[in-house]
Amino acid sequence: MGGLQLLLYFAVLFFVVAIVAKTIKIARMPIHLRWDLYPVPHEKGRGAYGGSYFEEIDWWTKPKNFSYLSEVKEMGKEILFIQSLFHHNRPLWLFSFPFHFGMYCLIAHGVLLLTGSIIILGGIEISWLSKNIIPAAVFHLTLISGKAGWLLSAFGAFGLLMSRLFNGKLRSSAVLSDYVNLLILLALFTVGVVSSFTVDISYSIQRAFIADFITVKSAPALPGILTAQLWILTILLIYFPFTHMTHFVGKYFTYHKIRWEDEPNVAGGKIEKAVSAALGYRINWSASHIKSGATWAEAATEETTEREK
Repeated sequence: MGGLQLLLYFAVLFFVVAIVAKTIKIARMPIHLRWDLYPVPHEKGRGAYGGSYFEEIDWWTKPKNFSYLSEVKEMGKEILFIQSLFHHNRPLWLFSFPFHFGMYCLIAHGVLLLTGSIIILGGIEISWLSKNIIPAAVFHLTLISGKAGWLLSAFGAFGLLMSRLFNGKLRSSAVLSDYVNLLILLALFTVGVVSSFTVDISYSIQRAFIADFITVKSAPALPGILTAQLWILTILLIYFPFTHMTHFVGKYFTYHKIRWEDEPNVAGGKIEKAVSAALGYRINWSASHIKSGATWAEAATEETTEREK
């Protein structure tokens, strides 16, 4: 078994463990600053106009009528189509949308490659001539998702990189890691485009490699362009958890635990306990209105006392 294949095993394991660890870390963070912003999509019958169950008399005594389907639809529009960027920064959206949508295609492409590998391990051929509808569908969907994904992602990554280089506003707020991230991704996407339209047009080589990989068999040598693609992917898997590209982990928490979390804070409830714990944290910074070393409860009480005086 080659060194690259062994390193890829480590990279995949490291990536999964690191992402799970980051998710757990975020989930265990202190209670967020509740925004109380509206509209909240899960307000059934009220979300469209920005209403809430607070309109009801004695709202805390009545059952809440939530629509979680509305939440899914709202998140879907943001995740799939980057709608907030479309409304607020259309020029950047022109690159960000194909960049992200292309990566979604590549995720589907990876799943389809894995599915095809499992099928061929079962002794069934994967090709456009397959008479069985499932292998035929997997073959064609793999082609579409792969070629569309590599092309869209490469175009988007190149556009985002150029935007940060030549747009003054973006350049002034960009840091070195922004450029490094885009360069690594652009390298992977570019190599993916080349391999998809030259040495592995039907992705049969990659399916065979994945079949060997998941059965822990030594894979035969790959063509040079695919070896380069595998090296970049391996490096990216190890590097990824240390970057802000892991922001996808926070999507659930951003929407459900910050933007849309409107659970009432009742006496003796879990939110009251979380708030009490947060008020007990020590302040480790200072300013003209804040003293270092005090708890947040002490800081809030002192501020109130000063105002009364």
